[in-house]
Amino acid sequence: MLYLFSCSDLNHSLFIFLALFFVLFYEAINGFHDTANAVSTLIYTRAMPANFAVIMSGIFNFLGVLLGGLTVAYAIVHLLPNDLLLSGNPKHALAMVFSILLAAILWNLSTWYFCLPASSSHSLIGAIIGIVLINAITEGSSLVNALNISKILNVLISLILSPIIGLIISAILILLLRYISKKYKTIHRIHMTPLEREKNDGKKNPPFWIKIALILSSIGVSYSHGANDGQKGIGLIMLVLISIIPTSFLVNLNASKKEIIHTKNTIDYLKKYYLNHYSKINNKKLDYNNSNIIKNIKKTQILLDDVYNYNTLSIKQRFQLRHFLLSISENIDHLINFNTTKYEKNILYNIKKDILVTVEYAPVWIILIIALALSIGTMFGWKRIVTTIGEKIGKKRMTYAQAMSAQITAAFSIGIASYTGIPVSTTHILASSVAGSMLADGDHIQKSTIKNIIVAWILTLPVSILLSSFLYSIALFLI
Repeated sequence: MLYLFSCSDLNHSLFIFLALFFVLFYEAINGFHDTANAVSTLIYTRAMPANFAVIMSGIFNFLGVLLGGLTVAYAIVHLLPNDLLLSGNPKHALAMVFSILLAAILWNLSTWYFCLPASSSHSLIGAIIGIVLINAITEGSSLVNALNISKILNVLISLILSPIIGLIISAILILLLRYISKKYKTIHRIHMTPLEREKNDGKKNPPFWIKIALILSSIGVSYSHGANDGQKGIGLIMLVLISIIPTSFLVNLNASKKEIIHTKNTIDYLKKYYLNHYSKINNKKLDYNNSNIIKNIKKTQILLDDVYNYNTLSIKQRFQLRHFLLSISENIDHLINFNTTKYEKNILYNIKKDILVTVEYAPVWIILIIALALSIGTMFGWKRIVTTIGEKIGKKRMTYAQAMSAQITAAFSIGIASYTGIPVSTTHILASSVAGSMLADGDHIQKSTIKNIIVAWILTLPVSILLSSFLYSIALFLI
């Protein structure tokens, strides 16, 4: 990590340090902002004391970041067009980075202060969109061309649909548990609140098997949150480093000889695959006249000829290699859309993954410091949002069944999203799952709280866009 500052002047080193600090600060805020998603149900069902629940959540958030992969991380990085990310102007890069981070941090702190479970993902993505829009306006380019429409739409659709899906699945689980408990009377306690358990059975804690189920599902939420939101932090740091110190981070300079050979072999295989299927593609009337896939493949083959260590590439060649590989990846996306068989799609997905293995990477130290920041943040400032989740969604305390349904729904939903590379909102999935479980049980929910959550949900994206746009505009004016 120290090598980042060894070849820079004092001012540049200071800016790098501040940028990394802001990313870690954002991730720590993310930790205590979203901790409630994993621990509120444990605390309010008395399955675990608050301090133990928070520590456990921190540990599994840490493990989630370490083991979660990088698919979501690069979904964040690729929201910025490659030309903007690699503008070559260090001042513009710094302005862009700090505007994104400040906008996301300001909104997250504001919603935390007012005890609103808002989405860190929404704020981050909104901040990135704001930068892209201002850049397009200042450059006089088309807004449609500037925005990576397909990727932004995929992300936005997932952010909108995931809470709705969470609400529905959680409600279905409650109805299923109701059906089972009618059939097997011995598990009727699962529909008690902690107060009802204490009044009827004279015991404060839930039954042992319910307690274990609650703890395991909470672990699942914490791990999934680390895997998804932790990757966003990794993506942010890579975005910072690629834009501010591109020479060292355009491609993985530590890629092994085996990885580079595998990349070259995959490029060769893709060329053969494309040529073999070219007539088939033309029969589907695809307009590939404007596609440079073969040209990019040939240029990549020439560039990587006799290269077994990326350090031997010049700075210009590293820029070219990154550009060629990302362009080929986009071409593969077009091919996937027009290859209807599942077998062909799987082949192309695997080709794309193998081609990007030395571009979509993160050094171990980045993964570790993000894991630490998220887990440490998890252990502080969590009480404000916990109170909203635990007390202010429903008009009475949640039952064990409601807590389990919400947590199981959140753990699986976020876990699947992390695996598929979709950045989703842990906060909105959990809050909507809690609401769904209560509605399915016929409980009344507090309309004022739900209204505030929905307002925060709706406002997060536009406010983040406006904030980052405003900050970036000021920064560009000053430089």
